[in-house]
Amino acid sequence: MNSTIELLAPRYDIAWYPWAVQYFFMIAVSYASLWLAAPALVFGKKAWLPTARLALIACVSTTLVAPVALLADLHQPLRFWHFYAYANSHSWMSIGSVVLPLYLVSVLGLAWLAWRPALQAQRSAPGLSGMLATWLSLGSGITPRALVAVVGLAALGLSSGIMLYTGAELAIVKARPLWNTVWLPPMLATTGFIAASGLVLVLNRVSGLCSQTAIRQMLYVLLVTCALAGLVAISWFLDGVNAHVGSVAAALESVRHSDSWRNTALWGGITGLALFAAVLLLLTRPTLRQPGVRGAPTSSQPALFAWAWLLGLVAIHMGWMFRWVVLMDVQHVARNSAGFHHYGIPAGSSGILGIVGTFGLWLAAILLIELFIPWRQAQQGGLIATPTHATQDASSTHSLTAKKGASSHV
Repeated sequence: MNSTIELLAPRYDIAWYPWAVQYFFMIAVSYASLWLAAPALVFGKKAWLPTARLALIACVSTTLVAPVALLADLHQPLRFWHFYAYANSHSWMSIGSVVLPLYLVSVLGLAWLAWRPALQAQRSAPGLSGMLATWLSLGSGITPRALVAVVGLAALGLSSGIMLYTGAELAIVKARPLWNTVWLPPMLATTGFIAASGLVLVLNRVSGLCSQTAIRQMLYVLLVTCALAGLVAISWFLDGVNAHVGSVAAALESVRHSDSWRNTALWGGITGLALFAAVLLLLTRPTLRQPGVRGAPTSSQPALFAWAWLLGLVAIHMGWMFRWVVLMDVQHVARNSAGFHHYGIPAGSSGILGIVGTFGLWLAAILLIELFIPWRQAQQGGLIATPTHATQDASSTHSLTAKKGASSHV
């Protein structure tokens, strides 16, 4: 007697759309940028002020946009109140719904305290900028430096909570071996710092600040974080290769026969090594090793700013693509059958339009800050003197020469 057995596998829709990629990317850039701004704004390291000013605008803009992407990923955004009506202390998402609003408030509070002295100096400016500065500065009193440090420390503590919950809510999913590993949270954190450092380098160029000090500091951060990310990736791989059981071994087995996954791993490894080598090469340039020497040749400055800007774009690409692979490509791997599922990015709000729209909203936030907030004068509280016409002209001249490639020792 002959018999036939048919195995049927149900069709599952993907659980997380590209909105989740946007949220995980934005929030990682947010907490990493906050840590890059902390040495100057929280701990008073004046040498980090140029970097801190750029990092703060990156932090505020991404902190404002990230919750929008998160709400969109809920598929029904108005149901966010369920997190509070039906709180669950055993759910990392539920914990995140409490930490995220507190983090948002702390970042905005730190930014206001850092920008307030400059807003006070801008109250006499004509037009809308002066009116907004008068309203936002909330009086003419001194901004206590201790208050800036306290709010900054609170924001750093809450950012650690964001770092923990965004990694843990993926790592606890046992149905996905590619997620269910202790190596994922540190990899998300290190690539977040890579992307944030790259964004600071890009903002340093496009804003006209052109600070050589910021370039040097961010290149060192990139060097360290690339090395750490490489260590985590190698440890992750060795864990799976040397183990016969466990989530990492199961994860490698699930993608062993996939050409696309091998190509993705190869692309990620080559890009990371190339970025590390390029940063190391750029750090050996004499103009970066001796930034304070007046006699350093100025002809190399345009090339320095151009290379730093390009490396920043590559770093941003690495941070975003890692999250796309983790959140989207992992969902291609079949959970209850062999093989891989195909996912085509739709053109609507759950696909390309959502990705472009999120980055557009982010750009709009940066432009509004650029228009109405004197972020270039951010400092750790205190008072800032009203700039005279002479100092304004000098700053304008400095900005123009920096754009032309003259030496900058900010």
